[in-house]
Amino acid sequence: MSTLMAALLDASYLTHPVAAAPPPSGVPDVGGGEAPPGAEDLIQILKWVAWTVTALCVAGIFGVAARMAVDHSRGGGRDHARGLGFVLGACLLVGSASGIVGAFV
Repeated sequence: MSTLMAALLDASYLTHPVAAAPPPSGVPDVGGGEAPPGAEDLIQILKWVAWTVTALCVAGIFGVAARMAVDHSRGGGRDHARGLGFVLGACLLVGSASGIVGAFV
């Protein structure tokens, strides 16, 4: 117990000055970056995904339009604005995806 108390009471480590680290000089410049080997295949897959999602957005608009036409011929049809809003929101997100990513990178 006495060695523990002696270690706690020995505050000599508090009196030694500690060298302060120099302040950061600013944001480091990481450059434009370089694609790793094989990145061309990934870019090709991303292009295919972008094309597929765009085609699905167009198909979604066609689907909402078809449901609107069928319901209108049956005498109904004012509930499709929500579905059209979702599809148009997806189209907006797909169209601005590269801009959104570019803003964060």
